[in-house]
Amino acid sequence: MLKKEEIKHIANLARISLKEEEISQFQRDISQILDYFAKLQEIDTQKIESIGHISGIENVFRPDSIRECDAAVCERILENAPEIKDKCFKVKSVL
Repeated sequence: MLKKEEIKHIANLARISLKEEEISQFQRDISQILDYFAKLQEIDTQKIESIGHISGIENVFRPDSIRECDAAVCERILENAPEIKDKCFKVKSVL
């Protein structure tokens, strides 16, 4: 079981204040959690393939490509812009 000093140190690192009864409660709770992790360390995982996520779904990307556009279509698109510069949408700087 964790010592009271260890719980106080953890609380100090987390910037929380604990009452005396809370310290004893956290002593039990955190010790149980650490015991559970110790039990998990005993499991042999050598033959288990690691996975990034459980669903198996992968991102599908398409290659970027430049497509030429008819001048009339470009003009109609740019009509919707509040401000234009060099045939591009002008926006406020981000940084």
